[in-house]
Amino acid sequence: MTNLLTQNPQPIPILVYHQIDEAPPKGRPFRSLYVSPAAFARQMTWLKWLGYTGLSMSGLQPYLSGERTGKVVGITFDDGYLNNLIHALPVLVRHGFSSTCYAVSGLAGKTNLWDQGAGIAQTPLMNEAQMRQWLAGGQEIGSHTRNHVNLMETADESCVQEIAGGKLDLETALGSSVSHFCYPYGRYESRHAAMAGAQGFVTATTTQRSRCHAGVGMLEIPRVPVLRSTSLPMFWLKVATAYEDRRKK
Repeated sequence: MTNLLTQNPQPIPILVYHQIDEAPPKGRPFRSLYVSPAAFARQMTWLKWLGYTGLSMSGLQPYLSGERTGKVVGITFDDGYLNNLIHALPVLVRHGFSSTCYAVSGLAGKTNLWDQGAGIAQTPLMNEAQMRQWLAGGQEIGSHTRNHVNLMETADESCVQEIAGGKLDLETALGSSVSHFCYPYGRYESRHAAMAGAQGFVTATTTQRSRCHAGVGMLEIPRVPVLRSTSLPMFWLKVATAYEDRRKK
């Protein structure tokens, strides 16, 4: 599959979350990647109140391709934490929103082992049964490779195995197609986008900061980070203005 370009006439913010839970104690690394359940609920309520529809990557496809227009926001979760199921799913269901959670297939039911060396708190990841609960709640599972490897530090042959294997594992376990991919650590080059396309992924998301504008490769989609420190006014700036566009690297 080639890296088709987006054709949406208006910029679309695609939010990226990691953990929806209370942050660990001060001094612990990556506390910024925790968004409290209460803050997440406020953010989703605000989106609904302002007339936005929260959508998974599959739900966004017709908007990204220019086939549909509307007031939409993409909602994505990286890594597949169990706390997404516990705290985010009820809120998403309440508002009629869909989202995409990118799971690390080889670590399903385990913890974020890729962070262990950095002293980052180990947190449970969804197992296969819990991923099926996520799907049953109207949400989507995407792939984040098999073992959350840094593709930039991995031989091409192994990159292909990680990208293809993650997709195959999840499709086999869940009995449904997995069409959306996310680069671990946001690290990739054009060759990795080509690998994702060759495996049949329709979109691939990055950690490049910006709303998604027309003319962006479907396999190199930027996103808008939501962090522990993101206040509601800042959340509005990120979603409704060019604030994140100016932070594009």
